[in-house]
Parts: sequence; C-alpha cells; structure tokens
Amino acid sequence: MRFTKRLKPAHFQLIQRITEHSQLSLAAHTLGITQPAASRMLAEIEMLVGALLFKRHPKGMVPTAVGKLFGQHACTITSAMTNLESEVAHLNTGKLGQVRVGAVTGPAIGCLVPAVQQVKANAADLHITIEVGPSNQLMRGLAERAFDFVIARLSSKDDSRNFKITPARSESVSLLVRKNHPLSGVKQMRIIDLQHYEWVIQENGSPIRQALEHAFHLSQVKIPDNITNTSSVLVMLAYLESTDAITAQSQEVALMLTRPTLGANLTLLDHVEEIIVPPFFIIQNIDQPLSPAASLLLDEVLVRI
Repeated sequence: MRFTKRLKPAHFQLIQRITEHSQLSLAAHTLGITQPAASRMLAEIEMLVGALLFKRHPKGMVPTAVGKLFGQHACTITSAMTNLESEVAHLNTGKLGQVRVGAVTGPAIGCLVPAVQQVKANAADLHITIEVGPSNQLMRGLAERAFDFVIARLSSKDDSRNFKITPARSESVSLLVRKNHPLSGVKQMRIIDLQHYEWVIQENGSPIRQALEHAFHLSQVKIPDNITNTSSVLVMLAYLESTDAITAQSQEVALMLTRPTLGANLTLLDHVEEIIVPPFFIIQNIDQPLSPAASLLLDEVLVRI
C-alpha cells in the first residue's frame, strides 16, 4: 500500500473529474487531455492502487467501493492544492499575511487609515495591526522587530545608520475648544490672546507641546501657567466639554474631531501664527526586508504623504 508515494497531482485531478462527470471523455476534456491519454492514466492509477476504481458501462463509469473512497480523498487533495496555490499567489502579491505598523497620531489618521482602507478593499484577508503611540515607544518596538515599519520621528538616541528612512512631511498644529467657548468664532487671534486661558495638552517634551511652546517664544509671550498634561485624546475631549480650556492637536486629528458626524461639539480656533511640528519619517529596520503585504501597505502610505 505504498502507492500514495507514486501518485501525482494529475492522478487525483483525473479521479475527481471522472467522479464528477461519470464520463472519461468529459473528464479528459475538462483537463485538456485526450481520451486515450486519460484512459492510460486511469489504468496506471489502478495498477498502482491494485484495484479497479470504476466499472465501465455504456452509459458511464460507476465507482467501485475503492473508487468512491479514492474519489473522496481526491476531491480533498485537489481542493487543498488549489487553496495552496491561491494562498501562495496571494502571499506573493501581498494580499495575504500579516502586517504590523506603528504611527504617531497625526499621520495615523491622515495617511495610515486611508491607506489601510484602500489595501483592505483589494485584500480583505490581509491582517493589519496598527499601534499608535509616541515616537520613542514606536522606535523601541521597531528595534525589537515588533513592527514592519513605523511612521515616527527620530530622537537623538536613535542611530539613523540602523534604519532605512524615507522623508515624509511636517505637521501643522490646530487649536481646539468647545463650540460655545468665549473665543469660538473670533477671527485671526494671536498667541498673546490665548495666554491667560487654561490648556490641556501633551506632556513636556512631546512634539506638539514643543511646537506650541516655540510659537509662544517666537511671539515673546509667556507660556501659560494653567496647564493640565495628558497624552490621552479622550481625556482632552472630556476636559474641553465643560471648561474653557484649549487643546493643541495635529491638523489631521483636529479636522477629524470637528466632524459633525462625531458629535464632539468642538470647533477650531482661527489663529494667525502658524504652529509647525518637526517632520516625521517612514522608518524601517535596514536589515529587515518587507514582506509583500507590508510593501503593499507602504506603497499606499507613500501615495498619501
């Protein structure tokens, strides 16, 4: 019973087609071979198995007990082979597999989410994980091979020689308040007009906090005293809801939070001075080639940078 080692995929395909059509001529036609060739192949299979698989009748071919068993397994095997072929093709084209990517908040909303949506529209079986966090956390994860690539900023502690770095762009900062805030609707405010309000913003050292403080310094205005620090957007939203506090967010996040569909009851302040955050980059480990799936997602991100 060592015949299984000598059987070929074509053998299983033929038995499956004969089982389906009950006609050797139809089975041969669907496989693109001649009837004599199919007849010789069936004889070879029966010789290897040591038993008849089909009884020949004028109206068709009827499977024997061994033939029924062989047909069941042939169907399973050919189906598995078809699935294998399809899955390998999908892996090679990036439509199957797993991708893990990290991003700071702004580009996660503005670039990464629409890129993932586009990729998933054509590759629904692709598993994508997005982690949003500060750059130092993302860079640590990249170094530990937790991500395929990240959208983040380099710090002085990061050795750029260890990474493949693709320039992206800077971020603009928008200021948000609740809709019935005293400053809501005021046109072309200056930094000095915001000095004495309460603020709820990211902690010291964060890019948006540094950009905001830089804007105050350029305007020669003292940094506000009344500041609550938090990196949580949800905490900021809850805080803004019942106070006259101001928060600073990347433009992409601010535009999302002020959509009427979200019902957050927030509005953008119209301020004169531009507040710019240092540029972020698309960063990969230099010795970690991207999988086809990760490359597919990266290409879509680059279109949106």
